[in-house]
Amino acid sequence: MGVPEFWLRRRTAIAALVLLGPMLAGCSSVPSMPSLSSMFGSNSDGTNSNASAANTLPPNFECPSVAIRQGAGTLTSAPNQAEPTATNLRYQVSIADTARECRVTGNTVSMKVGVQGRVVIGPQGGPGQVDVPLRIAIVHEGVQPKTIMTKLERISVTMPPGDGNVPFTHIEDGLSFPMPRGSEIDSYVVYIGFDPAGLKEMEKKKPAPRSSRPRSPT
Repeated sequence: MGVPEFWLRRRTAIAALVLLGPMLAGCSSVPSMPSLSSMFGSNSDGTNSNASAANTLPPNFECPSVAIRQGAGTLTSAPNQAEPTATNLRYQVSIADTARECRVTGNTVSMKVGVQGRVVIGPQGGPGQVDVPLRIAIVHEGVQPKTIMTKLERISVTMPPGDGNVPFTHIEDGLSFPMPRGSEIDSYVVYIGFDPAGLKEMEKKKPAPRSSRPRSPT
């Protein structure tokens, strides 16, 4: 299975999921999330059930499936990222569910991908905003995997005082790519996962704010 370069830069600490397990179990009231499929209104194959006649899908067309990239389904933050423990975690973010929907217009496939997850505050965390770096990549799998497109999104989750377990939902619309030839669409996969390294690079590329100098009197 091909791994795009941005997921090779860093592996998240999967062991932290085990560390926070007792904290999740100890939450007396865990907020529920609405079903993604109910929000999408898709068929079982991911195609839009409300598609118009103008968007008639090709025979045997199936919307590319969504998979969580191995090692990128959990994101943790700790003062010492090399050794996260149950007592030094600030927070943990995990992906709980996914959904997808496809439309075909002419020679273009348009996808909508939904992701549901949860942020759990650790012993060293507190209320405030948690920025979740989510990477979405459409890959043509094969002997030589090819990344068709990739997109990095920053999802901001507000953690209110007294609530250390907050769900979030993100729906990414407008993921478009040319319809591949023949049955190649069957080898397309949408990978999702957390990409903290990519988010740091995004911050570095931001242009520095221009300093406003007072005009000299005329």
